[in-house]
Amino acid sequence: MAGDRTAPLGVFDSGVGGLSILSALRAQLPGERLIYLADQAHVPYGQRSLEEVRGFSEAITRFLLDQGAKLIVVACNTASAAALHYLRAVNPDVPFVGMEPAVKPAAERTKSGAVGVLATPATFQGELYASVIERFAKGVDVLQDTCPGLVAQIERGDLAGEETHRILQAALGPMLSAGIDTVVLGCTHYPFVIPLIEEIVGPGVRVIDPAPAIARQAGRLLDQHGLRAPEETDGSTRYLTTGDVVKMAALLEQLQGVKADVKGLRWGRGKLLEIRESL
Repeated sequence: MAGDRTAPLGVFDSGVGGLSILSALRAQLPGERLIYLADQAHVPYGQRSLEEVRGFSEAITRFLLDQGAKLIVVACNTASAAALHYLRAVNPDVPFVGMEPAVKPAAERTKSGAVGVLATPATFQGELYASVIERFAKGVDVLQDTCPGLVAQIERGDLAGEETHRILQAALGPMLSAGIDTVVLGCTHYPFVIPLIEEIVGPGVRVIDPAPAIARQAGRLLDQHGLRAPEETDGSTRYLTTGDVVKMAALLEQLQGVKADVKGLRWGRGKLLEIRESL
């Protein structure tokens, strides 16, 4: 595949969770231009049907490709479960990087034989997750929890409050009682509460953040397709949201220490339409 090496990478999520992936991309691929799109008009994806999420993902992918994206990072476990196979099939010339819960490294490294997976209902229901369990988790006790309400807490910027603690304690308590020694984060929002998770599980339990591995895979695909930005290129990030631009800007500052211009998008007839005025 030939293409413009200076073209941007498109990155999308239902909300701010994919910023955890964006940070890793910026660290490992500093010369790349990035477009980050948060579909906050529809967050959370995890409680929606896979068909609905696939529709959102297809429209967002079409929009990012119209913006010239040379590679798409589906920085959302639910969207990956619902749409990644489909997106690759309908865009065979476009490299895609998707998310899957890091069950393989957890299963390979567990000493107790028990690992916990925190993810959304849609992720657990998807064929991608079932395939990962079938291939890599034989002989390992995998405990699952959907952490109801956790994505919404993170979207509010509540990373360590009483309700956030309650949700995680309810999920992790039974897992700890079952002897887990590893926690897999199966939602890109969840790395933002790693400090609270580590406080609950203690130093004897490993927490797997998928972001560095996803960034490495993006780099491998760029090299494979001859698309890595020239060394002299200056990287940049453009932020877009289908939700409230003021709230998104505040979350960017809270979660990443970034004061950035955020532009808004709106939906119409199943597709993304023109950009509204920026802040």
